[in-house]
Amino acid sequence: MSTVFKALADPTRRSVLQLLRRGPMTAGELAEHFDVTKPTMSAHFTVLLTAGLIDAEKQGRTITYRLKMSVLEDALLGFADTFGIELKPKSTRTPATKGKPDRNRS
Repeated sequence: MSTVFKALADPTRRSVLQLLRRGPMTAGELAEHFDVTKPTMSAHFTVLLTAGLIDAEKQGRTITYRLKMSVLEDALLGFADTFGIELKPKSTRTPATKGKPDRNRS
């Protein structure tokens, strides 16, 4: 869990994760959003990969990154548990619809 929070400690890395919430992006597409050198971006990607927060897929000379939301969720749930905070998964059903059949399910 500490490697996840180390990765989240940096504002650039948090911004990378926010960008990846939109969907997979190449290293070049991500780098366009930041005023840093390519080696610096590469170091940020390495920290995020080591923490397990992103996946990388290389095709030729292009690396595409994807967000691994489950790792982030697990770390946040573990952190909340440390302080005795009980978090529940988000429900798409409102109190008014609980107990009624979900018509959107097949």
